[in-house]
Amino acid sequence: MHIEILVEDSSGGRLMDHLLPKILGPHSSPHTWRIINYKGIGRIPKKMTGKIDAAKKTLLENLPKALAGYGNTPGYDAVFVLLDTDDRHIKGFERDLKAMLKACDCAPPTAFGLATEEVEAWYLGDRKALETAYPNIKQQNLKKYVQDSVCGTWELLADALVKGGSAAVKTAGWKHAGDLKHEWAEKIGPLMDINKNNSLSFCKSRDNLLSLVS
Repeated sequence: MHIEILVEDSSGGRLMDHLLPKILGPHSSPHTWRIINYKGIGRIPKKMTGKIDAAKKTLLENLPKALAGYGNTPGYDAVFVLLDTDDRHIKGFERDLKAMLKACDCAPPTAFGLATEEVEAWYLGDRKALETAYPNIKQQNLKKYVQDSVCGTWELLADALVKGGSAAVKTAGWKHAGDLKHEWAEKIGPLMDINKNNSLSFCKSRDNLLSLVS
């Protein structure tokens, strides 16, 4: 079975590079996948048909058209879409995504992975992996975190890991923030235990992906 993995940014894609073999088994044994990185999340479009807009490289803007394309092309068996919920109301967001999917008549089997606020919630859900990757992490900052809460998740993690905290990262610019998120994916992702994560959004996303191949 071949699964297209759509993610809203390249750091999320890098994390999935590490997680997919743990969830689905080694590539080609028996499943294959391809990860497609977009340039941000965007918004669900009002029009569900038409050509993909190359100028709009955000995931949600192009998702209906991408799903239609996969559904009309042999060899694409399923699609998994990884998204941050940011400050969205999760149940409302899920409802909108399901409505969009229902409007895509020819879409292949599709499942969503929703990281509560940001994918950094998944790192914080696996404290063993996090603390192994970063033994000098500031524990006092971690104690402030309520799992899967909307609290500025990446900023909280940056406060625990970076000299000067999230304020220093923001001062350095968004490229530095992006580089930092790639570093987290590379250092924490390989250490994560997919069966021992306190993030409910991680567990639900993992199970949604598994449902595609069950």
